[in-house]
Order: sequence, then C-alpha cells, then structure tokens
Amino acid sequence: MISSNTKYYLRPLLPLNYEDGHLLFKKKKAFLIQDIFFNKIEVITRRGLKIKKKIYNFPEFFKVFDQNQKICELFNNLNYKNKILKRLVFKNKKISIFGILNVTPDSFSDGGINLNLPAAVLNAQKMVNDGASFIDVGGESTRPGAKPVSAHEEISRVIPVVQRLNFKKIDLSLDTRNSSTMEFGIASGVKIINDVSGLTNDSRSLDVVKKYSTPVVIMHMPGTPQTMMKKNKYNDVILDVYDFLKERIKFLTQSGLKKENIIIDPGIGFGKDYIQNIKLIKNLSVFHSLGVPLMLGVSRKRFIESISSNSKPQQRLGGTVAATLLAMTQGIKIHRVHDVQQINQALIVFERLFNK
Repeated sequence: MISSNTKYYLRPLLPLNYEDGHLLFKKKKAFLIQDIFFNKIEVITRRGLKIKKKIYNFPEFFKVFDQNQKICELFNNLNYKNKILKRLVFKNKKISIFGILNVTPDSFSDGGINLNLPAAVLNAQKMVNDGASFIDVGGESTRPGAKPVSAHEEISRVIPVVQRLNFKKIDLSLDTRNSSTMEFGIASGVKIINDVSGLTNDSRSLDVVKKYSTPVVIMHMPGTPQTMMKKNKYNDVILDVYDFLKERIKFLTQSGLKKENIIIDPGIGFGKDYIQNIKLIKNLSVFHSLGVPLMLGVSRKRFIESISSNSKPQQRLGGTVAATLLAMTQGIKIHRVHDVQQINQALIVFERLFNK
C-alpha cells in the first residue's frame, strides 16, 4: 500500500527523431510529449528522504499505472494546452526566444552596454531582426552577490527603454522583483513579467499581475542574489526545485492568478553550483508534468566555464548552444539568451535535422 505522503514525478526519456518516433508511436512504443517523441518514461517516487526511480517502456507504464489517479494526472499534464501563451509567446512558432537587454552598469555579461538609450534601442531591434519574439528588459543585476537596486532607480533605467521599444511595436517582458516597476512597465506596454523571486520579493507583486492579468515567469531562487549561493543545500536538487515550483503554482492559482498566465524557470545559476546546474539541465523534462511552459536561461552562465574553462561570459556561446539544444530535445520551447542570431540559427537547423 502506497502512503498518501508519497510524491510522484514523471520524466520522459530517450527522445527520438520524428521519423523513428512516429514509427514507434504507431506501434504504441513511443509517445509525443511537447512535440518530441519519447521512447521511455521514468517514474520517481519520494517519501521523506527516500527516493525510488524506475524506467518503463510506454506499454508497461500504461499497464502498471492505469488505475493510479495521481500518476494519470501527472501524465495528462505533460501535454498541457495553453492558448493564451501560444498566441502571445510563440506566435505560431514552435520555439520562442527572449532576447536579454540589461539596462544596468553591473550585469555579469553585458553590464553597461545598454545604458545609453539609443544603444539599447539599437541592440533590441537587432535582436528582434535576428529572431527574438520578445525583448526581456532588466534594470537590476541579479548575479550572485549583487546588491539590490531601489525601485526608483530601476524604474528610471527601464521605463524610457520600455516606452521607446513599445512605440516601435516590439513585444516586451520586464525582468523585475519590484511591484512598482511592474506596474509602470505594464502601463508602458510590457506584456510579460519575469520575476526571479517568483513573486516573493514584494508583497504587492501578485496583486499587480492579477490586476492586469499579466503573464508572469516564476523562477526558483533560494534567498536573494546576495545570499542564494549560501543556500544551495538540497536533498535532491531536481525534486526540490520541482516541489518549490509546484507549491508556488498552487499558492498563486489559489490566490487568483490564472494558471494559463504562469511560466516557470528552474533558475539555472541561481543558488545552484556547477553539479546542481548540470543535473537540472539533464532532467528538464520532469518539469512538464507541472502543466505550464518552462523558460530556460543558460546563456553565458558560469557552469559553461566550469566545463570548458572559458572564463569570459562572451566566450561561452558554444556552451550556450550545446545546453540549449539538449533542452530542446527535452521539449523546452522558451529560451532566454544574449546571442539571439546564433541561438536562433542553431535551433532552426537542429529542428530541421532532428524532426521532419
């Protein structure tokens, strides 16, 4: 008998190219999940600190768990439908790229290059021309150890840029933890809020996104940018991040936020060391059973340096491409990046080679 305290997780495994996947699908030996054919599925159970994992082929999986309501609910979540975000984020594309525009003097990769308004507008337009669906504007560095910026200072940095880009009819997301910045941004044309604190930093943030029915990216970050690298203690980083995001989704929806307006982000580099980041990237498909889209931000992150010894963020393009393509084979469709043209090209070519 399985205890009611047992938690379940599903991880689709062994992605297949379209031709092989379609052939096995007709034989009921593969399943299409987020536009990727998978050959097997891993069932993970957790009770307290005890974790068990077992891999099944799909015929066996359906036979064993056909009467398990919790497993069936998770499985149904794998192929969630979200008409709101499909129209807004993807615009009839399979993949959506968010181009990073940091209007800060101290961001880890591009701090200072967009402080001049004309330069920020020029760089944003180039990213759109290169294939970005959205420009993600940020006015506060959230790199490890970064000091907080006042809402007044943040607003003075981002709103002139937001207003100019909105005038040019560029779709915008706003990377902020502050409710007042969110409200000014939404009033100026921002369509999505990207909050690294998962709407925990400011008690008014939830009310703001509810008021305007604005989609929001909920990220996992233990603590704050100043403390997060001291709080990266996990029993199992994959399942702990999953549980956090699950609880946030539950809390936010019970508080009146529509589930269709939620995107999640596991927070690569935010309160995770090299090994923890690698584990998350290799297991991203587990998050599909939360029933909401996932945004991934691996662009120029430090884990790439740990593998390849490229110390400068601008030299980590190859690693960014590799991690992004691995995520794509797991059904991850929203990517937040610096190098839009190169990532867009890699995704288009890979999609053509991997699928039909």
